Amino acid sequence: MSAPAPTATNLLPVAVGGDIGSYAMLRAFHERYGCDAVVVASVVTRAMADSSFVRVVVEPKVDEPEAMVAALERVAAQHPDRTLVLLTNADWYVRSVIEHRERLEAAGYLLPYCSLDVLEKVSSKEGFAEICDRLGIPTPRTVAVDVPALVAAGGRTAVPTFPVDLEFPIVGKPSSSADYYYVSFPGKKKIHHIDTRAELDELLGHLVDAGYAGTFLLQEFIPGDETQMRSLTAYRDRAGHITLLATGRVLLEEHTPGTLGIPAAILVEPYEDAMDAATRFLDEAGYVGFANFDYKLDPRTGRHVYFEMNPRVGRNNYYVTGSGANVAEAIVEDHVHDRAGEVARSQREVLYSVVPFGLLQKYVLDDALRARLVAAKKRGDVVHPLKYGADAGIKRRLVVEAVTQNYRRKYAQYYPKPTSSGY
Repeated sequence: MSAPAPTATNLLPVAVGGDIGSYAMLRAFHERYGCDAVVVASVVTRAMADSSFVRVVVEPKVDEPEAMVAALERVAAQHPDRTLVLLTNADWYVRSVIEHRERLEAAGYLLPYCSLDVLEKVSSKEGFAEICDRLGIPTPRTVAVDVPALVAAGGRTAVPTFPVDLEFPIVGKPSSSADYYYVSFPGKKKIHHIDTRAELDELLGHLVDAGYAGTFLLQEFIPGDETQMRSLTAYRDRAGHITLLATGRVLLEEHTPGTLGIPAAILVEPYEDAMDAATRFLDEAGYVGFANFDYKLDPRTGRHVYFEMNPRVGRNNYYVTGSGANVAEAIVEDHVHDRAGEVARSQREVLYSVVPFGLLQKYVLDDALRARLVAAKKRGDVVHPLKYGADAGIKRRLVVEAVTQNYRRKYAQYYPKPTSSGY
């Protein structure tokens, strides 16, 4: 089918996946353009429950690329007169969308994503480190574990002899989050903090047993707690212009195994050196679309050390919109109006948080930083991606409050007391 001429007046954002990050993007569209939205997900998640402007299309096999694409084609066929913008906030969906670009564009979707060859360059953490090295951008010392090669060398028997020239504790993470999503093994976490060689051997043994087909990275641990972590969100348009930049200090990360390391609270503040580094990286890679960088202040050197670039806007993207740089505008200016807008930056200090304020205060140990949070609350500069006045029916308010308060149970179980290392 041929797509209608794109206009901002008949926008229909369509998201794959029903997490908080997807809702935050759809909220940004609704705030700026007043448009309804569609989500394709395996279930109706609590983030989308009882929304007044989001319709959920349930596709139980959405993790399978063919089922996902077919569901999106059905949605497009139901809305032939709308300007369809396809959104997602998970690495494995980003890859599937890019690999099926031709079919999805033929169905009428605008796709704010990079090409497959660029995705291959930036989505692995080794590829990220290679570009950073060329540009002089600091990254942590890393040892790459080729798990299939380890299997070929003897599997579990070869694990204890695998050389690791790093001092413990170290951090373990997959090179590709998309590949890692589909593997299962005992004790699987998004990020592994490893204190001893015995713990490392057990983890590598599980990866061998699970038949993990990718590369697993071991990295030096940069000292400091979660308040030394940083987040940067950028958008680079099809003409090569950076049109959005926002940075923030992470205050608290999530600690359940499947979400470990995802920011739960961010204080928006500018980091010009990081904005420069991200701009140089995206230009070097020829990247298009949203990018989310994770980095940390190394107290030993006073420099920011960069861990990875996610080829998406990030689950915590509402810290950007909430501070005055609406993420939907970057897409619409690029793909609907086909023009480069002014560079949008975070405009004010805002506290983004998905956890109760009192719980957050418990985990922020620095008195001066806590005082800034209290001041932001007094000013009314606290934002929660799911607490949206224009989408606040009583049933939804109850669900959102339950989701928020449930973090008390999660932290009591997985991270009962703050530590100097954040784990």
